[in-house]
Amino acid sequence: MDEEYDVIVLGTGLKECILSGLLSVNGLKVLHMDKNNYYGGESASLNLVQLWKKFRGNDKPPAHLGSSRDYNVGMIPKFMMANGTLVRVLIHTDVSKYLYFKAVDGSYVYNKGKIHKVPATDMEARKSSLMGIFQKLRALKFLTYAQNYNANDPKTHEGMDLTRVTTRNLIAKYRLDDNTVEFIGHALALHRDDLYLNEPALDTVKRMRLYGESYARFQGGSPYIYPLYGLGELPEAFARLSAVYGGTYMLNKPECKVKFNEEGRVVGVVSEGETARCKKVVCDPSYVPNKVRKVGRVARAIAIMSHPIPNTNDSHSVQVILPQKQLGRKSDMYLFCCSYAHNVSPKGKFIAFVSTEAETDHPQTELKPGINLLGPVDEIFFDIYDRYEPFNEPTLDNCFISKSYDATTHFESTIMDVLNMYTMITGKVLDLSVDLSAVSAAEE
Repeated sequence: MDEEYDVIVLGTGLKECILSGLLSVNGLKVLHMDKNNYYGGESASLNLVQLWKKFRGNDKPPAHLGSSRDYNVGMIPKFMMANGTLVRVLIHTDVSKYLYFKAVDGSYVYNKGKIHKVPATDMEARKSSLMGIFQKLRALKFLTYAQNYNANDPKTHEGMDLTRVTTRNLIAKYRLDDNTVEFIGHALALHRDDLYLNEPALDTVKRMRLYGESYARFQGGSPYIYPLYGLGELPEAFARLSAVYGGTYMLNKPECKVKFNEEGRVVGVVSEGETARCKKVVCDPSYVPNKVRKVGRVARAIAIMSHPIPNTNDSHSVQVILPQKQLGRKSDMYLFCCSYAHNVSPKGKFIAFVSTEAETDHPQTELKPGINLLGPVDEIFFDIYDRYEPFNEPTLDNCFISKSYDATTHFESTIMDVLNMYTMITGKVLDLSVDLSAVSAAEE
């Protein structure tokens, strides 16, 4: 360990593993360490025995749930947009060759007490019970405008500069009602709250285009894909990439402590009395508690079920978004469900997550609207974790800290944190103009 490295990465969560791989490919000498004896950190996948140990202590899981090793329960479950940024990173780094994906069956939104399919095409919008006939016609015009919009072709702008026009003003032009705005903003554009309405509309239109293009990619019922055997495959795949490019891995290294010089700059990491010297450190918030601040809490329920989520067309994998206003909240709630179809549970079993940003001191009560949509459950676990963000200045101390994972059930916010960190560390913007056909999704 007594060597000098360009970067030492602490923690093998998904964000840290992606960065470790990207930095190694970029030619940097990387040492990757973890205080745990397994990959994944907060984003690890657990088998049934591990799940029981985490939430039920020394109790043993009941036999009727099936074999422990047939379970791959990701602790931070998130679907990937088929044409999204994470998929582009997988292709750019060639990590996609280590993974197999399957399309996700359904994308739904909660409205007025019912679950509705998110309409992503003209035909679906026409059939949708989310809107009345006049709203459908207006929504179709808006969806068509978003899909045809090209930043480099003024003819598609209809006289509007979307870097200046707010989303609220753009929507007003199409006379969309609050109900339509809500499902477009939260279920298509995947905004987590309503702040976007007062921001430039370009971001929302780009998000809508991404949803539509991802939806069209595999002709399934949603724009999402998910790895077979769950997300635990992702950190290990990026770790493999780092190793191929000369990265060194050390698991089970207790008490990893970042060492700073008198000017407050990173000089290395100390573990078990040894010091590894480095120019920069990348880590999750748990390694530098004095450089992060708590910004919220995520509340979640994890359920094992013997059926799909009701009213989702028997989907074996599905996301349901419950927009904030439908629940009288400040932030959205998310349902994630996956099953034996993605090899994350034994045949006949389904894994469901309900997650949201905690807004009260009674998170279990907050989760009830989502839990009530699941139907009967075989087992349910409750969890809450603090969300942290760094407040240090990396240009001064060379310590690059990831943000905690949010409550969303898709990867778009997570991967943007990774790319921002990559640019801060290297001074480069990652080129993600790739051939998207390099990732395919299994039919069965």
